[in-house]
Amino acid sequence: MDRYHKVLAESKVTADDAVVATEVAKIVGNASQYAVPEVYEFLLSSIDLTTLSTEDSQNSVTAFTQKVNDFDNEYPQYRNVAAICVYSNFAEVVKTTLEVTGVDVAVVAGGFPSSQTFTAVKVADVALAVAGGADEVDVVMNLGYFRDENYEDLCDELIELKHTAKDARVKVILETGALKTAENIRKASILAMYSEADFIKTSTGKIYPGASLEAAYVMCQCIKEYFEKTGRRVGFKAAGGIRTAEDAVRYYAIVKETLGDEWLCHDLFRIGASSLANNLLAAITGEEKKVF
Repeated sequence: MDRYHKVLAESKVTADDAVVATEVAKIVGNASQYAVPEVYEFLLSSIDLTTLSTEDSQNSVTAFTQKVNDFDNEYPQYRNVAAICVYSNFAEVVKTTLEVTGVDVAVVAGGFPSSQTFTAVKVADVALAVAGGADEVDVVMNLGYFRDENYEDLCDELIELKHTAKDARVKVILETGALKTAENIRKASILAMYSEADFIKTSTGKIYPGASLEAAYVMCQCIKEYFEKTGRRVGFKAAGGIRTAEDAVRYYAIVKETLGDEWLCHDLFRIGASSLANNLLAAITGEEKKVF
């Protein structure tokens, strides 16, 4: 048994889908207590504001970034989004256009969204993104390796990408909509964390179904167990299909009830979204807003 199979075998996180569904229902049933302006403001400031369109261009990404600059001027009473997330080739565009402090430059890289390309290509993509100004790099776990239980190559690749990113945060996307079961999500979460991921992230929001509360619950349980074993805190990011304030509050509840208040900070909790930002701002102000 290699070290990765060994650590998977030692995990006590539940892989029973029925148990997960029951626990999630309990948490979500009480989530309305968090539907308050203070939580909405925190959630707004936890967003990786994302544009990942085939039609993205230098001009469109510049305009997208300018909206974040404008928000700082129009709503100085609120904290801005956590990051702007774009394709890797636009890192420098965001970096040079962004005028506000406290907002990171995030990119998707490494053969996004399928992770189906040469490791050397992934490494080059991450390196060029970081050189262009990326503070955070979201990469997709190779699910081909995962399906074949080729955990050595899977983890070696992720570790190489993390080392290539240097000081930039690396968020490993599990693509939970493809993994489907609690058992697969548990395994993928553990493998990503033992590959030095700074965050584990639910989904690309592209081919497969996006984030689910059940996936979030399993991932957070794995993060908790990993922290108890190693003392290292790994962040959680939900992405894919989270559009309403009510949706966001439910993910907030999962993190709060599973991991506690220590994870309710921008270094450990993110939501990848586009339309969600306007909806949260509307929930905060009580007026329909189209700022982002």
